[in-house]
Amino acid sequence: MRKPKLPPGTPDDIEAAFYDALQHADIDRLMACWADEDDIVCVHPSGPRLLGHEAIRATFEAMFANGSVMAMPEKLHRHDDGHCAVHSVVERVAVLGDDGPRHAFVLATNVYIKTAQGWRLIAHHASPGTRTEPAEASAQKPLLH
Repeated sequence: MRKPKLPPGTPDDIEAAFYDALQHADIDRLMACWADEDDIVCVHPSGPRLLGHEAIRATFEAMFANGSVMAMPEKLHRHDDGHCAVHSVVERVAVLGDDGPRHAFVLATNVYIKTAQGWRLIAHHASPGTRTEPAEASAQKPLLH
């Protein structure tokens, strides 16, 4: 199956397309965000390390069988050297619990490289979720000894 084409864009554009695909359970668009290289990697919260397109696609297809994933990236911290971009985000994830809708917070790192097709995702690593928004270490005053 051919992947839909995405415009070259920027790492921010690919990140926006990735989260939009999650929110719409669009597996083809989601996989189009990934680089064509065989060594792409994905780690879901508390999950194993997934290597390659087949393993990554299979887990997202399983997730989408239960509906879309309402994850919104917030608090973006980025590093971009022109060929590689690393984005650290806090994902605000809407979850439906027994007591109604709630939010969980997941720390995620997305790594993009510039390919012949434009910027593409090569790694997504997500921490286990928490019920409270994680504190920013840089926002805390340093501890003096």
